[in-house]
Amino acid sequence: MPVENSRLKGFYKLSVKERREMIAELAGLDQGAVDALASTGELSESAADRIIENVVGTLALPVGVATNFIVDGEHYLVPFALEEPSVVAAASNMAKRCHASGGFVSNNTEPIMIGQIQVVGCDDPFAAKESILSATDELVSACNEVDPILVKFGGGCKGLEARVIDTDSGPMVIIHILVDCRDAMGANAVNTMAETIAPTVERITGGTVILRIISNLAVHRLARVSATFTPLEMANTGETAEDGSKVIDGILQAYHFAAADPFRATTHNKGIMNAISAIAVACGQDWRAIESGAHSYASHERIYASLTHWEKDADGNLVGSIELPMAVGLVGGAVRVHPTAKANVAIMGARTADELAKVIAAAGIAQNLGALRALATVGIQAGHMKLHARNMAVTAGANDDEVDKVVEIARASGRITAAAIEAALEQVRNS
Repeated sequence: MPVENSRLKGFYKLSVKERREMIAELAGLDQGAVDALASTGELSESAADRIIENVVGTLALPVGVATNFIVDGEHYLVPFALEEPSVVAAASNMAKRCHASGGFVSNNTEPIMIGQIQVVGCDDPFAAKESILSATDELVSACNEVDPILVKFGGGCKGLEARVIDTDSGPMVIIHILVDCRDAMGANAVNTMAETIAPTVERITGGTVILRIISNLAVHRLARVSATFTPLEMANTGETAEDGSKVIDGILQAYHFAAADPFRATTHNKGIMNAISAIAVACGQDWRAIESGAHSYASHERIYASLTHWEKDADGNLVGSIELPMAVGLVGGAVRVHPTAKANVAIMGARTADELAKVIAAAGIAQNLGALRALATVGIQAGHMKLHARNMAVTAGANDDEVDKVVEIARASGRITAAAIEAALEQVRNS
């Protein structure tokens, strides 16, 4: 279940242990989940050896919790697993700025995944395509016999599409089976269905089936989320709505750059994925599939452009939206076997794959807005370097009891650079 309130005032000021205890209480975590979060080696070697091959060890990442998220009227605490500073802080900050309009609103599509079947060697590819379409009921029924449990829960194969494409190997008939995967990501179910009906497809078309595989360009399984930000919410503390309107104008100009130029759009979308991929990692999802689907969708039937859309409404508010494939699941995969992934899903309180998808997409909007706002005002480095300074101090050789002092001195110098950090460390040690 989501938490009652995601507004955790002063959360960042607490120690790691205090934050973990607060989250455990708010999310109702059991001791096993708390222990998994607290341990630096929560994944045993035996467990790791069952997940992938040739295991030699495990890798830990920091898990941070973004606060202030309200999606469809419910509060969420959102776990991020990544190594980059400022990301969690920016997402939390921007999520707070759309509360006047009720937070984020979702309008996701059904969880339909595509399974592709490649047919070559047809004497008449277009006639073969029509034969496949005429046999839709037979093929759909054969697919659904593979996974009666999925069908029982309202999922299963819902239809198919077919097209002919020209390739360097000649014309090919490409069949798409459309599978409602419910709360699973769906790769195993989709691939099994595609492989099962391959002999029937060959009989109908007279061709030869080669590939039978899921597509990560999940154009039928889209996460769609939007939010409205008032000028006052976009202003700094103590500023006016007029100041916020100027910020909004700068954000729109920055967005229009990304919408028109693929060089800018690539970095723009990378910022969006800072949140989306980090949450996917934290919650045991196939983040490579999510990333490939997102970037492919950003260029689907168009020149590569922004995954988000920003505009100003009649009242001068900033309105942002995102639409992208979101193939996530709560059934099967690492989310069921990795202790920390299970704990992170419990922190979020996501009960369905659709719920997980909409929270991830909302974080993508928040992260994108954080970057656009910084770029349009003080520049991206100001906030990033402020939070990165601790990493720089450790890299320079500062001990635990020296880090905060070094960072304080470096910040006071007016510019956080490697040279400033090293000078600050020398000053601390000389004093």
